Amino acid sequence: MTDYHRFMLQLYLDQYDALAAAIAKIDLAVDAAIAQMDAKEAADHASFRALILLLCTVPGIGVLAAVTILAEVGTDMSRFPTAGHLLAWAGMCPGQNESAGKRKSSRLRKGAPWLKIILIQCAWAASRKKDSYYKAQFNRLRAKCGPQKAICAVGASMLTAIYHMLKNGTQHHDLGADHFDRRSAQVKASKLVAQLVSLGFDVRLQPIAPEA
Repeated sequence: MTDYHRFMLQLYLDQYDALAAAIAKIDLAVDAAIAQMDAKEAADHASFRALILLLCTVPGIGVLAAVTILAEVGTDMSRFPTAGHLLAWAGMCPGQNESAGKRKSSRLRKGAPWLKIILIQCAWAASRKKDSYYKAQFNRLRAKCGPQKAICAVGASMLTAIYHMLKNGTQHHDLGADHFDRRSAQVKASKLVAQLVSLGFDVRLQPIAPEA
């Protein structure tokens, strides 16, 4: 190792220490702000810190992501009549591109940029969670519309769940990786029939009579 290497290594270590110290100061400031908000919160409302822990039960969401999401959307969901209104405000709904009388899905609408960024990051983490509904949703949609649109749909599903959790104070309920396999037999049969018809077959379903 030369003197130049030692100089550069010391420079990088100094930068790391400075950034670590800045992050520690920010964490203290955020913690103090949360404590101040909780001190002003009414007794019949969940504290900001309790809501952070609540959102951390969603696959793919950690403490930092939960704080960011709550800082962006707030804790009062009464200003959003439905989950769809929150999705539209956040810019997690696809825009509509109309041409020649036909509507085509386009890129996501403009919305809260920091919220979209953190939701997409959380969606990627959730899509790797074993036995998670979000992983099953991502894999199912990726085959149809590609990974980018699929991960945006996962982020929208997560924000929908967050809306109901904050509005009703309910715990997160993961539908499970086998959710799509547990749909009614009629829905599955209808999709299979449609696929066969598209291949040029005439299909008529006849239920099997139960054995005596």
